[in-house]
Amino acid sequence: MPALCRDCLTTFDAGRRCPACGGPRVVAHPELFDLNIAHMDCDAFYAAVEKRDNPALRDKPVIIGGGRRGVVSTACYIARIKGVRSAMPMFKALALCPEAVVVRGRMDAYVEVSRQVRALMEELPPAIEPLSLDEAFLDLSGTARLHGAPPAVLLARLTRQMEAELGISGSIGLSHNKFLAKVASDLDKPRGFSIIGAEETPRFLNDKPVSLIWGVGTATRTALDKAGIRRPYLAPVGKARRQAQGQGHRRADRYPEAQAIEPHDPDTKNQPNRSHPDRRPDLQNRTRDVRPGRRQRPLPPAGRGRQRHRPGQRGRYLWRFARSWRRDTGQGGTCRRQHSR
Repeated sequence: MPALCRDCLTTFDAGRRCPACGGPRVVAHPELFDLNIAHMDCDAFYAAVEKRDNPALRDKPVIIGGGRRGVVSTACYIARIKGVRSAMPMFKALALCPEAVVVRGRMDAYVEVSRQVRALMEELPPAIEPLSLDEAFLDLSGTARLHGAPPAVLLARLTRQMEAELGISGSIGLSHNKFLAKVASDLDKPRGFSIIGAEETPRFLNDKPVSLIWGVGTATRTALDKAGIRRPYLAPVGKARRQAQGQGHRRADRYPEAQAIEPHDPDTKNQPNRSHPDRRPDLQNRTRDVRPGRRQRPLPPAGRGRQRHRPGQRGRYLWRFARSWRRDTGQGGTCRRQHSR
């Protein structure tokens, strides 16, 4: 299995320690040198800049934000151990970590350091997609011939330069698309280097919640849960189900991971469905509102008589229903007589 030492950038076969420097910071993966899409995220960027500029804060919990009525912009990892998180009200953060040092943000300093990080990234690939001051996507396709090293080596070199020249650290996520690269960069923070290969993607996402998707919050997760979507990866359960029933499929052998996944079978009796009147208890006793003193006729079955006119059987049903309804309710003359004039 290919392996890389993140300290001396030596490539070798898998092992616990680097054979060249003996360092333990080794990353190994079967697709280590085949993946090209990366996501680099600085570790607690604002707090890291403050600790770099003020060495007295190095071993103390630091919170970046305003007064007690403000919110937490970011917090160092020492404060995060106590439960402090970004966007948390400041009074709650100080209740969790009373010994924390609150520092007001210096956006000018953060922008300057972000430009320096961006300059280091621009030395690697031409395709860079910044997301914020402290993170960006990098497409390293084709850079192996340009720099004479695979993308994994270039990314490890980037984080080493950031620590040596700028005094801040970053985490790397490497995968075959941007979504998984961003997920990977959060798996081993701080100073992490995580890889999600193409072969392991179904197994990795199989037991993960749908909130793993970037941008899915509480409201979206609730809506997806009502729709029966609880995982970010939807395996081809239809092919696996046919294969389990012995029906077979000429492409079912391409999805062996779907055989171990139980397909989602929602309780359709409790779900609204306009094509089945028996599943709409709200329409069983409902009648159409007409003028006082007029006869009330029940609504047509759900899914019938409430759509646009279409030729064929449905059109004939609508015309007969309209004619009988006008006759029973006494709603003026017929449309055929008016049009004949």
